[in-house]
Amino acid sequence: MSKDKLGIADYPLAERRPELVRGRRGKGLAELTLDEVLSGAVEMEDLRITPEALLQQADIARDANRATLAGNFERASEMADLPQDFIMEVYELLRPGRAPDKGALEAAAARLRDEYGAERLAQFVEEAGQVYERRGLFTFRF
Repeated sequence: MSKDKLGIADYPLAERRPELVRGRRGKGLAELTLDEVLSGAVEMEDLRITPEALLQQADIARDANRATLAGNFERASEMADLPQDFIMEVYELLRPGRAPDKGALEAAAARLRDEYGAERLAQFVEEAGQVYERRGLFTFRF
């Protein structure tokens, strides 16, 4: 959950609570102007979503009785700071028929947990390993 508990009355944040929307370098929406872009004061990091913003969206989704969506936002908040190459590595393992066995997914989950503190993502990958094992999805199928 985000520090400042939000609800459906706060959605959309950019309109209802713009003071809470911040980029990775701390710039607020009011600072993201065309003049600032043209002057070079706005960088791509200012436009990337933050883990905090995703947790705010999770709060709103949960308040709207959309628990599954809230969980997706919470996992996404953990992904926001992961290296792209590692995200693609795990993505490839999660494609049916790509991981050789459950151990490969368990190893990816351990790395998510131990190196990146991504507990929700680790649980998701472990759960996928259990499902893939039960359904026989570790065999290369294509």
